[in-house]
Amino acid sequence: MGPAQRHSSPLPGVPRSPPRRDPSSPSDQTRCSAAMATRYWIVSLPVQSPGATATSLWPRLQDAISRHSFDTPLYRFNVPDLRVGTLDSLLALSDDLVKSNVFVEGVSHKIRRQIEDLERAGGVDSGALTVDGVPVDTYLTRFVWDEGKYPTMSPLKEIVGSIQTQVAKIEDDMKVRAAEYNNVRSQLSAINRKQSGSLAVRDLSNLVKPEDMVSSEHLVTLLAIVPKYSQKDWLSSYESLDTFVVPRSSKQLYEDNEYALYTVTLFAKVVDNFKVRAREKGFQIRDFEYSPEAQESRKQEMEKLLQDQEAMRTSLLQWCYASYSEVFSSWMHFCAVRIFVESILRYGLPPSFLSAVLAPSTKGEKKVRSILEELCGNVHSIYWKAEDDVAVAGLGGESEVHPYVSFTVNFV
Repeated sequence: MGPAQRHSSPLPGVPRSPPRRDPSSPSDQTRCSAAMATRYWIVSLPVQSPGATATSLWPRLQDAISRHSFDTPLYRFNVPDLRVGTLDSLLALSDDLVKSNVFVEGVSHKIRRQIEDLERAGGVDSGALTVDGVPVDTYLTRFVWDEGKYPTMSPLKEIVGSIQTQVAKIEDDMKVRAAEYNNVRSQLSAINRKQSGSLAVRDLSNLVKPEDMVSSEHLVTLLAIVPKYSQKDWLSSYESLDTFVVPRSSKQLYEDNEYALYTVTLFAKVVDNFKVRAREKGFQIRDFEYSPEAQESRKQEMEKLLQDQEAMRTSLLQWCYASYSEVFSSWMHFCAVRIFVESILRYGLPPSFLSAVLAPSTKGEKKVRSILEELCGNVHSIYWKAEDDVAVAGLGGESEVHPYVSFTVNFV
């Protein structure tokens, strides 16, 4: 096969901008079952018979699927008349298509997971994601090439490069935005740990009232963290830990699953000695200074962080919705380029193939594969069936080898 040339007309039977079909049309009889699908095959079949076209092959495929695998949704995948270029350029591009697809698909899934996390954090029920105002599965099954964004006269390498650059920029932007949001979440988590953690580490300011603390020229009140199993020991021994402890001055303020919080009042001059004696008996004296101003400041900081978190969550969620739409659209355009390139490398020139989207059930996959193989022609099928998995490498990186181009699109 010599250098490939660009063809000025669309593939036979495939309009550049196909009209929207009525949802009740015969070709969409299984639309309802496809609405929930998250895994699709994008395939292309060669048009081999003399005088045959993609238009004449399409009803044969519809009929075979409806008769033998009626629960498999089937749609036409409209690939435009792209610029072929040279065979060498197609071969070079094919090597990069699989890796690039993994990257673009991966970014799509990252944004989807981020959306799910943000919706869950906001207590929002997850809704169906959309692309250009329609559900993602509808965008795929009704795919129309965006000539304004990706001119079909552009070299394929340029189109693929444009998609890669755009998706990479969105991924970088998401990392920055997500990092800012997660930073605020981390600050809140740290505060919450201090407020809800063990008495050994939590903030005590909201557990202590002004009347609990004695502070004078000579006296001071300390806060003791006592293991729950040692409370009797504390109450019977704290007065004897130093001679300058005020008798019967210890009062329990709070307890959790592990510890109890007690006050104890003593002379300021023996504080250091009392701490040492208490630690020897397994009691922890927490450094604490009651300050209504500091407590109010912490409260205001908490409120501001909560407001910042919600504002950033909402902003990031809206950005993710828009970016998911952009990345998914780019991904489907990438799939169109991929099916075009791999079909030419598989079937040759001029471009003569039918591309379609299917969503077979797991139990129906084997039957659908056999239908597709039969439509390829027996000679072609036998050639591509290899007894040794290593003998033939599948185009497009698929682990299975088929006599037609096929790759899988997973939405989640």
